Amino acid sequence: MRHTWRWFGPIDKVSVRDAVQAGADGIVSSLHHIPTGVAWPLEEIRKRQDEIRQGGLEWELVESIPVSESIKTMSGDWKEHVKAWAETLRRLAEAGISTVCYNFMPVLDWTRTDLRWTTPSGAKAMRFDLVDFIAFDLNILQRPDAATDYSAELVEVAAQRFAEMPEERRLILSRSVGAGLPGQAEAYTLPELRTELARYGAIDAERLRSHLIDFLSEVVPVAEGLGMRLCAHGDDPPWPLLGLPRILSTEADYAHILKAVDSPTNGVTFCTGSLGARGDNDLPAMVSRLASRIHFVHLRNVRRETTAQPGSFFEDEHLEGNADMVAVIAAILSEERRRKAEGRADHTIFMRPDHGQEILDDLARGAQPGYPAIGRLKGLAELRGIERALSHPQYGLAR
Repeated sequence: MRHTWRWFGPIDKVSVRDAVQAGADGIVSSLHHIPTGVAWPLEEIRKRQDEIRQGGLEWELVESIPVSESIKTMSGDWKEHVKAWAETLRRLAEAGISTVCYNFMPVLDWTRTDLRWTTPSGAKAMRFDLVDFIAFDLNILQRPDAATDYSAELVEVAAQRFAEMPEERRLILSRSVGAGLPGQAEAYTLPELRTELARYGAIDAERLRSHLIDFLSEVVPVAEGLGMRLCAHGDDPPWPLLGLPRILSTEADYAHILKAVDSPTNGVTFCTGSLGARGDNDLPAMVSRLASRIHFVHLRNVRRETTAQPGSFFEDEHLEGNADMVAVIAAILSEERRRKAEGRADHTIFMRPDHGQEILDDLARGAQPGYPAIGRLKGLAELRGIERALSHPQYGLAR
């Protein structure tokens, strides 16, 4: 695997040199300061490349080019936004970058109720508490008819939780749920969030899926002509939230999109954390069956706190949690060997250690939630150890 590291640009409190010392081979980045729906200027792309090179690595993969809400709802200036998205692909290709991760989650990207929850060890981790989330939905956001999305028992428990919740915790909860995309400073206010949710009032999962297919039908041929690869990140968490549909939560969801736009360019960002929040997602089996279209892998682990779905979970250490990381990596390495035997140029699959816990000096650094230096270094070392063991010519799977 190609070991990459997410860097949010000059604002990131974890530097490219830190990534080099952690053992990363390359950088994953984006231009978060460019407004969504606007084509990225080539000079800004080259500037980011220069910033990364000064640290000793190359910008190897984009995560991500944001897909606007206008595109997802196919309203307003969506056609111009699609053209801008395609033009960004052309400019990235001109700069020598050929792989782009994106997501199609409506309104909210990954959603958590705690961005720095204290684990039993004293480390800080991101957490999704279903009861807190329902309390936010019913009592803070006050979404119309929200109670009909939950069982009567959960509504009652959430009401009690909210009644006992200190005002400071209510503010933290509101900010956590309304947080913007990673790397961006802005977050939704409650009125803004209500306005965005209203845009999806007539859009169910089937319609949103058709919008994704229409979008891909426009941009995949462009990427294909440029020799690029696109890879869709799954829903996080992988179930409907705030009445919004989710369309990339299961293997069947991915299979539908890959078949609808059947091109090797149209691929998958396989995130073990996002997909692993569902107990019915068999991650190693999914890797094996989706393998030929996986262009990027996010390796992280979550600990499901209940068997219910949806349910609460937290970001566990990379080798803990519910995902069998050894089996997942074994399946990825098997696909790499298969591709190499076929002579595929993309036989090495990009990966990055995702969402580490804040430990040791991370606790005082104040980096982007989920993206600490030492927590990710630890995760990368552990994942690389598994890979090295499984690849050993005498003792590994390749023997």
